[in-house]
Amino acid sequence: MGDDSEWMKLPIDQKCEHKVWKARLNGYEEAVKLFQKIEDEKSPEWGKYLGLIKKFVTDSNAVAQLKGLEAALAFIENAHVAGKTTGEVVSGVVTKVFNQPKARAKELGMDICLMYIEIEKGEVVQDELLKGLDNKNPKIVVACIETLRKALSEFGSKIVTLKPVVKVLPKQFESREKAVRDEAKLLAVEIYKWIRDALRPPLQNINSVQLKELEEEWVKLPSLPPKQTRFLRSQQDMKAKFEQQQAQGDQSDGDEEEETAAAVDPYDLLEPVEILSKMPKDFYEKIEAKKWQERKEALEAVEALTKNPKLENGDYGDLVRALKKVVGKDANVMLVSMAAKCLAGLASGLRKKFGTYAGQVVPTILEKFKEKKPQVVQSLQEAIDAIFLTTTLQNLSEDILGVMDNKNPSIKQQASLFLARSFRHCTQATLPKSVLKPFCAALIKQVNDSAPEVRDAAFEALGTAMKVVGEKAVNPFLADLDKLKLDKIKECADKVELPGGKKGAAGGGGAVDKKPAAKAPPAAEAPSKSSAPPKKTQTAAAGKPSAGPPKKGKPASAAGGKAKKTSDSKEFTETELSPEVCEELAAGVLPASCLQQLDSSNWKERLASMEEFQRAVETMDKAAMPCQALVRMLAKKPGWKETNFQVMQMKLHIVALVAQRGQFSKTSASVVLDGLVDKIGDVKCGGNAKAALTSIGEACSLPWTAEQVVSLAFAQKNPKNQAETLNWLANAMKEFGFAGINVKGFINNVKTALGATNPAVRTAAITLLGVMYLYMGQPLRMFFEDEKPALLAQIDTEFEKMQGQSPPAPIRSTKKAAAEEEGDEGAEQDEDGGGGAGPDIMDLLPRTDISDKITSDLVSKIGDKNWKIRKEGLDEAAAIISEAKFITANIGELPLALKGRLGDSNKILVQQTLSILQQLATAMGPGLKQHVKALGFPVITVLGDSKVNLRTAALTTLQAWVEQTGMKDWLEGEDLSEELKRENPFLRQEVLGWLAEKLPTLRTVPGDLMLCVPQLFACLEDRNADVRKKAQDALPTFMMHLGYDKMNKATGKLKPASKDQVVAMLEKARAVMPAKPAAPAKTGGKGSGEPSRAPSASRTAAASEDFTDSKPEAKKVRGGAAAKKGPAGKKPATKGPKDDEDKSGPIFILVPNAKEQRIKEEKQLKILKWNFITPRDEYVEQLKTQMATCFAKWLLDELFHFDFQRHVKAIGVMIERLNSESEATISCLDLILKWFTLRFFDTNTTILMKVLEYLKLLFTMLNRENYHLTEYEANSFVPYLILKVGESKDVVRKDVRAILAMLCKVYPASKLFPFLMEGTKSKNSKQRAECLEELGCLIEGYGMNVCQPTPAKSLKEIAVHIGDRDTSVRNAALNTVVAVYNVCGDQVYKLIGNLSEKDMSMLEERIKRSAKKTAAAPAKQSAAEKTQREHPTNPNATFLRKPAQEDPGKLKIMYRTYRIQSRQNAQHSDHPSIPKEFQLDLDMIEQDQRSVCELPDLVQHQLDELLEPVMIPEPKIRSISPHFDDLHSSTASTINFVISQVASGDIGTSIQALAQIDEVLRQEDKADVMSGHIDQLLIATIMQLRLINSTHLADDRVDKKDLIKLYSCIMGNMMSLFSMETLAREASMGVLKDLMHSLITLMLDSRVEDVEDGTQVIRSVNLLVIRVLEHSDQTNMFSALLVLLQDTLVSTPGSLKVSELVMKCLWRMIRFLPETIDSLNLDRILLDVHNFMKVFPKEKLKQLKTDVPHRTLKTLCHTLCKLTGAKILDHLSMIENRNESELEAYLRRVVKHSGNLSGTKSDRGNEKTTHGLDDRMSKAKVSDILSEIFKKIGSKENTKEGLTELYEYKQKYSDADLEPFLRNTSQFFQSYVERGLRVIESERDGKPRIQSSSVIPQHNVESSLSSNNEELKPAVYYERLKILRQRQGLENTSRGLGSEDEPQQRPAISSLLSSKPSVASSTDMLHSKLSQLKESRELYQQEHNTHSGSPTRSHTRSASPAANLDDLKKRLERIKSNRQ
Repeated sequence: MGDDSEWMKLPIDQKCEHKVWKARLNGYEEAVKLFQKIEDEKSPEWGKYLGLIKKFVTDSNAVAQLKGLEAALAFIENAHVAGKTTGEVVSGVVTKVFNQPKARAKELGMDICLMYIEIEKGEVVQDELLKGLDNKNPKIVVACIETLRKALSEFGSKIVTLKPVVKVLPKQFESREKAVRDEAKLLAVEIYKWIRDALRPPLQNINSVQLKELEEEWVKLPSLPPKQTRFLRSQQDMKAKFEQQQAQGDQSDGDEEEETAAAVDPYDLLEPVEILSKMPKDFYEKIEAKKWQERKEALEAVEALTKNPKLENGDYGDLVRALKKVVGKDANVMLVSMAAKCLAGLASGLRKKFGTYAGQVVPTILEKFKEKKPQVVQSLQEAIDAIFLTTTLQNLSEDILGVMDNKNPSIKQQASLFLARSFRHCTQATLPKSVLKPFCAALIKQVNDSAPEVRDAAFEALGTAMKVVGEKAVNPFLADLDKLKLDKIKECADKVELPGGKKGAAGGGGAVDKKPAAKAPPAAEAPSKSSAPPKKTQTAAAGKPSAGPPKKGKPASAAGGKAKKTSDSKEFTETELSPEVCEELAAGVLPASCLQQLDSSNWKERLASMEEFQRAVETMDKAAMPCQALVRMLAKKPGWKETNFQVMQMKLHIVALVAQRGQFSKTSASVVLDGLVDKIGDVKCGGNAKAALTSIGEACSLPWTAEQVVSLAFAQKNPKNQAETLNWLANAMKEFGFAGINVKGFINNVKTALGATNPAVRTAAITLLGVMYLYMGQPLRMFFEDEKPALLAQIDTEFEKMQGQSPPAPIRSTKKAAAEEEGDEGAEQDEDGGGGAGPDIMDLLPRTDISDKITSDLVSKIGDKNWKIRKEGLDEAAAIISEAKFITANIGELPLALKGRLGDSNKILVQQTLSILQQLATAMGPGLKQHVKALGFPVITVLGDSKVNLRTAALTTLQAWVEQTGMKDWLEGEDLSEELKRENPFLRQEVLGWLAEKLPTLRTVPGDLMLCVPQLFACLEDRNADVRKKAQDALPTFMMHLGYDKMNKATGKLKPASKDQVVAMLEKARAVMPAKPAAPAKTGGKGSGEPSRAPSASRTAAASEDFTDSKPEAKKVRGGAAAKKGPAGKKPATKGPKDDEDKSGPIFILVPNAKEQRIKEEKQLKILKWNFITPRDEYVEQLKTQMATCFAKWLLDELFHFDFQRHVKAIGVMIERLNSESEATISCLDLILKWFTLRFFDTNTTILMKVLEYLKLLFTMLNRENYHLTEYEANSFVPYLILKVGESKDVVRKDVRAILAMLCKVYPASKLFPFLMEGTKSKNSKQRAECLEELGCLIEGYGMNVCQPTPAKSLKEIAVHIGDRDTSVRNAALNTVVAVYNVCGDQVYKLIGNLSEKDMSMLEERIKRSAKKTAAAPAKQSAAEKTQREHPTNPNATFLRKPAQEDPGKLKIMYRTYRIQSRQNAQHSDHPSIPKEFQLDLDMIEQDQRSVCELPDLVQHQLDELLEPVMIPEPKIRSISPHFDDLHSSTASTINFVISQVASGDIGTSIQALAQIDEVLRQEDKADVMSGHIDQLLIATIMQLRLINSTHLADDRVDKKDLIKLYSCIMGNMMSLFSMETLAREASMGVLKDLMHSLITLMLDSRVEDVEDGTQVIRSVNLLVIRVLEHSDQTNMFSALLVLLQDTLVSTPGSLKVSELVMKCLWRMIRFLPETIDSLNLDRILLDVHNFMKVFPKEKLKQLKTDVPHRTLKTLCHTLCKLTGAKILDHLSMIENRNESELEAYLRRVVKHSGNLSGTKSDRGNEKTTHGLDDRMSKAKVSDILSEIFKKIGSKENTKEGLTELYEYKQKYSDADLEPFLRNTSQFFQSYVERGLRVIESERDGKPRIQSSSVIPQHNVESSLSSNNEELKPAVYYERLKILRQRQGLENTSRGLGSEDEPQQRPAISSLLSSKPSVASSTDMLHSKLSQLKESRELYQQEHNTHSGSPTRSHTRSASPAANLDDLKKRLERIKSNRQ
């Protein structure tokens, strides 16, 4: 017990969580009591339990759980916050309660689910229950299904969404558990009650037995639809109504049944099927086939697909066209019938989505009705009926009217029958007079047709129309028909059954039907004026409402009112008559018996009296009818207290008759209204009372009647009467329209009704408000803002139902005004259109000025960085507006603040802003116009959002605004065209759709609409199909205002390809161009049909002067435009629209003198001077305002968007347009630069890099345009740019330096100098250092004149920095002073003034060092260079090509010049890896030779023409270009310039130049232009290599990645060059020598290896060396290597490694001598050998540390002698004094020696030259064997076998020469063979297979496959092994590098620059292992046999012991595998 007492003390919520179940049980019990006690649903107590409710239901103890469930239920029912727990609690119920064995638990679980539904959480509950259906426990599944069933049965199908339930239902029928299947069956029965046959399609695939059982159950169900029995909290009014009905035992209203029945469309429950992809591939060919069977097959396939009841949307245009062609043209009627069925299937499967194609197909079907065969006719009827449902009658009216005059009676008959069928689907709203009139006119002609079937069809159509819209609406059109025909029409009307069993419009009361002839006379008045179509009563009064909010409230009645006053039938007034007078008058017209029996006590007599009274009234003449007397007689005792309902009904009917037939005045009305209102609630007489009121409304105007009736009703206490009065009024408004209604008159009564205790009265009031909402729109809600939330929620629910509905067309009107209204329609419309009832409604309440509430605090809140605060701000703004309800146009700074939020990154805030703007529209009314530009257009921008819900919200907002402002303001100015320029498909399609909808409704448009035409044209070719479609739809609507000619003229600016397409579309649009809506419409069927083609928006049609009457049903508009578009729609979307045209329209607007004006304003201090430390808001706003005039609206929004991504995007567009809009860019340059200065304060690197990229391109463009920055521009930009030079990121600094270098071209360096000087004062040391560096460059490039104000002053300031504490600043300052020293020598010491001793010594030291390094390059020279570059008349201006040797000093000077040049030359591109950016544009060079230095684009096709002038220098070529003669020189100078940049000190410049050259070299056909420039290119490359070696590698500031990139570019470039032998052979000896020296130095540079990826560079150098050796001119190569060897041996001992590698290169050359001997200039080579021996005689050679040079020379001579024999002695002609060296003597010795020994075998064994006998003997045989093997390799089947044989053959004959067989094969085949052999070898060695590379090896097969010429003196191989051993640490001597082995020694080059040719990958770079095996043998011999190393000695070849050979092999393998 002790424990118990512990928990007993705890508070309830803690007990509920206690671990003891009893404690929890107790807690739950107390919680139940507590929950039922708390009265306040919002009490904080509830919050404590929020997190516990899930635990309540999932309690592990079954007993406690039951109590927990009860507690949870009580919580959910009473707590305001319960909704938050829905998901977790229902999920807990499903998993932990539904599986309980106790029925009570399950029951409570279900109650909890249903209670959640009641508190409006139905969706969440339903989701959880549907998830429960996937549970493995069948108990849970059964319970979930049962709960769903119960929910549906209680709440009905509107609250329980059936679609997801129906979707999962079939799966439950497949369950293995019977219980699940049974429960599913019960659910299916329940669903069927609600949606009837809509359930059949989804269940058609379940088991047939189950389906049969279901069918049986379904049959048993009652036919009445079920009713909702349990209601949501927001439906309490419905609950009350329901309870009342239950009490009265009444049947529910027919309307309600209908609503429920229509709630679910079976179509919605189906999943769409995608059929386009399933169509036969050959459908379009087959459908055109000549054989009808093939066409039939194609159609059958499609027919099967179109039978799917719901189709996926897609582009069915081609299919529809194909089917249309069959229907229209195919001679085989069976196929016509099939095609029609396919069309019907498509239309019913796509529904509204088919509307687009309707206009194309309907004319064809109508024409085809000429077919007589019933089968075809039936198919066509089905097709056209199905198509009708996808579009509107209005859209088809033109096509139908077109065939009504057809000569063929069948066509006329079928068209009329189609109309009759179509009318049945219409309502009064969808069949307004404007549509009906032309049809009636056409049908009346047909009524008189000679063919009886045509007449009958016309009667049927007219009868149907009459039934649908009521006699009253049709009669005016039938005035010319005789009675017989009229009767026939009425007879048809009576027979018509409308779908859904609705009565026609006449069903409101018997009145209409009972007076056939009597209506004719008034109708006869119409024809006289019928030239003006009688639209006013109908379209104006009902259409206006369609325009929604208040201002359109009452046009018709206003018109009517005016008409009344002006016409002769003024409002009929009469005085009140006394009872005696009334009796007298009545006696004059009524039978005496009638009067006597009026007050008889016998009801039958009273009834008889009434019948007589009625007959008398029916026959009485209008003029003679004493209405007041008659109604007073009716009111005579017992009057309205009549107790017999039959008499009463008659009495009320007579009142209606009198009102209709006589001149009924308000006086007469006053007599009866009280009585009528008293009876309106009567169950039996209420209908007649309402009819009578309606008739009085017609007689005395509804506004007056309504006001009287409502006040009378609310003066009574009878709630039934009050409710029915409101119901009558709601209905009357629909029938009469809203014209003239004085809302204020009864709004208070409505408020009273809303507060009534009787639910029926409340419901009626809400229904009335719903109807009023149709006409008034959102402002109506403002009258009820103060109501309780629950009531407001009900009102909102009602309004939501009305949302999107159009008010029905009025079918009644105040009859006295009717005729005049028709006549005056045009004039009235104009006056009314502008204001309509706007002021009436909007002025009911006073407007509040809220500008003082819009505080700066609020504005800054709305713009805050934190989104939560922004949201708070928006909430406050919304509260202010809603509190004020109606506001004036003055709203302070709110527009600007809201505009900012429309671009918010938080989409929820954007949505909130849009709703505030909608609220604003309603609150402000017409005053909104002044905010269109500031706030309206940003809403359009939101239409470009990718989220559908935002776009929808934006469109709704837009429509709400347009309602208030009219369209004129939106079309004026450039804003709209700017919006359309945005490259956003969503925005474009929404805006074009909107315009297509609005433009046809306007009578006039501002001329600025023309500005949108270029964008419209661009949209016609947009990449996005929807945009193209919308643009095509909009085309005719633009044309109706602008005219075809204007638009056709505008196509002149398009590209030819685009122009043709657009012109074709214009032609098509011209055919379907809608007519302008004109005030007085033209007469005749066609004319009055026109306005129907200009549909307006729904209620959004703005009531401005631009509008004529709007039509009620906007929803049809889109389809309408498409349908009318007709043929225009046929054009398939143009393929592959041009990318560059997607963003059309300029982004900058050229405003003349705008910049000057801005400069002036700043000077006069009218605006803020652009000078700040950090940009404040006022600067940003000022800039934005300035930019608004000359920037495209959309671009401006992007530029000032808070999301940096938008900035990046905007800059991207600016980059694209930079060249095309250069003039406009310059005109806005000051603003552009200012905007970029703002970006310098952004911390985001992405945006910063994009900014710098643009600026580089901008200054390049400015330089090209010869534009010079003004002081104003420079002052507002340069200081901020200099801030960035101190950026911590290298890449940014580098770009800024580049921009500063470019600045000097557009702004004098001397003016830039002070800015940089200012920059040196910065606190940022990096900035100081960079500014000093830049100053040095300026002085270096431009001399001392740049130093402003004076050199002395500047230098003193610079010298101060020599003592800076930062090393980099000190160095920069020293360098700058050194630069001055280089320019003006010792004078520098004077200029710098006094320095401290320490600083001075540093300076002197630095000057000394620099003097050693470089000779001073005077500024004059640089200036000369500059002019030379700018006018390169001489092709060699930049680089004078010299013969072979270059003097070494020259290179230094050239390098110096280049450095200066590169400072002055702008980099042209932002990214070196995109070679296209810097190709040479020869067109440009042709036109303007001065622009050569701009690195123009290389236009590829022009390169072919380059060579033409050389071959055919004929004058006719002049037509291409005026400078064509100079083209060669111009090209050469361009190439010179680019080459000169290769040596640039700026890495970026160099990389770009290399990339350009590489681009040329890689195209074999273009590479010839480089001919003649090879030496020049190589010199520049060598200079760059030296520069890297001496400067960049040592400089820590240089990013090493950039260096590697540069190296890669150089290697790639050289690879490309030396792959082309023709070009490679142009390299002269001196250049080759320098090149080899540079490359070898690079290979040995340990610093490169230390850099990341450095080893790969060295590896590529290796490859390059091999390539150079192979492809250069061999003579030059030998000479170069010999001279280089001599130089390296002479110079310092450190170059030992260099000389070693040079010798290796020589050995390689020697090895290929047998092939190259014929091409060599032996005289030259021997001269070089002679010179070498002269410098290094034998004795001197032997003194060197190594004997290799001596042996190398001997091997060379020896090999030459071998190959040429004694002839070698004839080649000494170039040696002047042969005695100077031992060459001649040595050669003679060798010749003599080899002659003596040539026969001995031992010699041959070792020398193995090509003269060996073995080879000669076997050559033929070998050739045959190898030919066979290579054949096999070449064939697909035997390739593997061939490779294996080749491998074995090579194993056997390792010295076999494959070269002859491979020489003529492709590079690919060679590498394939090589790889194949390697793979076999690795397989045989048991090693894993080497991954074969996808890169084709770049080196020749000669270098990889061994040949019998390869084996030179063994010394070579010995040397090689020695090096390998050193590498592996087996020998301890210094390191060497073998170019031959290099590929195996280093890791692979991963990749060079992306734009460079790929370098072979590591596997391909490995040389063939076969040749290595061979080498290893030789090495073995070498070790055993070498004596002195003299090449002339001969040795006997010894057989190598296998063991040693294997050992060597292994050793080599090990080395290689380590390296790999």
